[in-house]
Amino acid sequence: MGGPPYDCMANPLGVVRLTFEKAIGLGSENLTHPSAFDGKDWGALELFRHFLFQESGLSQVPILNPKTLRWVQHNSLVRYRGMIQDMLGNEFYVGAYREDGSSWRTNKFTDVSQYPMESPSDTCIWERRLLYCAPVPGQSFWTVPSCDMDPNRSSQSREKRRRMNDEDDVPMDLASEEEVKSSPIAKKMRENGLPSASSEPMDLKTASTSSCMSTFQFVDKDDLPCLIKIYDSPESDLKLNDVFEFVGVLTFDSELAVEKDGNDELSNIFYDDARVHLPPNKVPRLHYLVHRKLAVHDFLLGAPIMEPKPHLVKEIREALFRHLTAVLGNDGVAAHFMLLHLLSKVHNRVDDVAVGKLSLNLTGLSKESVSVFGTRLSQTFKTLLPFTNCMPLALEHLNTASLAPKKDYQTNRLIPGALQLPEGSHLMVDETQLKSGSLNSIGIENVKLLKNLIEFQKVEYDFQFYKMEMAADVQLLIFSEGKSNIVPADVIVPFQPCSLESSELPTGEALEAWRWYLATVRSLPHSIGSEMQKVVEDDLVSARQADRSLGSRDFSRWLTMGRLISSSLGETNLALEHWQMVKEMERLRKERVK
Repeated sequence: MGGPPYDCMANPLGVVRLTFEKAIGLGSENLTHPSAFDGKDWGALELFRHFLFQESGLSQVPILNPKTLRWVQHNSLVRYRGMIQDMLGNEFYVGAYREDGSSWRTNKFTDVSQYPMESPSDTCIWERRLLYCAPVPGQSFWTVPSCDMDPNRSSQSREKRRRMNDEDDVPMDLASEEEVKSSPIAKKMRENGLPSASSEPMDLKTASTSSCMSTFQFVDKDDLPCLIKIYDSPESDLKLNDVFEFVGVLTFDSELAVEKDGNDELSNIFYDDARVHLPPNKVPRLHYLVHRKLAVHDFLLGAPIMEPKPHLVKEIREALFRHLTAVLGNDGVAAHFMLLHLLSKVHNRVDDVAVGKLSLNLTGLSKESVSVFGTRLSQTFKTLLPFTNCMPLALEHLNTASLAPKKDYQTNRLIPGALQLPEGSHLMVDETQLKSGSLNSIGIENVKLLKNLIEFQKVEYDFQFYKMEMAADVQLLIFSEGKSNIVPADVIVPFQPCSLESSELPTGEALEAWRWYLATVRSLPHSIGSEMQKVVEDDLVSARQADRSLGSRDFSRWLTMGRLISSSLGETNLALEHWQMVKEMERLRKERVK
């Protein structure tokens, strides 16, 4: 299949126009009316998929972020990675039109018509969906691909840039300060408040009184939200809080009207309020062509591709365990539970039970010890896990924070909350900050939200007139002096460090292996043979007879630990030695609890 006579990268709308003209049969006697498509694909996507995947064009497409926004061209092809933070509904647009005696033209994949629409005699009104996407909350630095170079720059500049990157891991600017200041897009960014390396970070709360940009929290100077316009994709493919990579046509232009333009009445007849609340000179638009849902593995940029063979997995496990033990002050028991905690995920849901979760509460900590070990763990998680978040559980925070997303019907937007997190996120909660005092109505609701998340892996979204539970898969680690009553974890482990010495910094090769390990083995299948089932059942009966306080939650936790231990060793079946490790870990933990 030959490529189209247009540049898919620099002129994607040329490909759209070419395929559209072929589809309606221009130049032939068999003309097809554009209404027959009803806005659906007429063959353009096949050409783009061929370019992206058959011709390996995907690697050439720049990833959109605040740095690449300086030089990527309006109406060019870009990639955007982010979490679906809000689903804004549908909008109508003039998808195809023609003026008296002229040919049919299409406005698909554009915000405004490429050609004048003075008095078209025929129009086709089509529909598209709008998604508001934002960078993933707590995304770790090592998951962000390096900025793609401006293809217009010389090879000498690229080589110089490469050498500078080799010498320094700190991200460098794509151009000199003078080049950045003088570039047209940089000027637009300064004029419209977008962040750049040569300007101060924008304060979203003061950006515009008429804009709801301030309602979209957790956006800093290195983040870039994006409005995704969806065509030719079933609604079931795209869900709230999922992380996607979208490839599409970028439109970002400060000259696009923010307010309704009365001189262009026809093109604005189906006016979208997103242009007011998410103005095109502040939030880029991406007209989607291709998308894919991203898993944890897709963020392992430099990790090796290996088969999870048991002998290899065991070697990596031992090295990671030694590192966690050193980070935790040589507390081997806590390190064992921490390893299982980092491998946990929700594998299934049975009624209200989220099977596979393993939240961990380290007790015996004070503000002082958390400042040491909490900081160490936070730094460790940021180097190992793709999405990490921290929450200080102070009384003031509980009484004022917005933990759950809330619907604002005045702006028709879902205001994000701190618990709107994608699958695979890690959340560290510091309860040592909590002092005696009273919870107000907001605090009581926030405590309820946290308990619901840790117990059922669900978050209640507030739509004012009703509430909706959304499924979650978040690893929770709690620091507290005694057993946490606000966030009751699956496992309580009294923390007993015996050293304050800091651990050695791991090599880049070790970090890549550990990231691969944590992302890979947590998804291994698991089964229990008939013989082991009998052993487990007998042990559970004996344990119940010895301790009447044990219940179904304890037994469920033991089975989860058995699965996690098997997976941590690269095994897919529960073996007797794995089950014995579970019992020994529980024995050591109970000794500490007593």
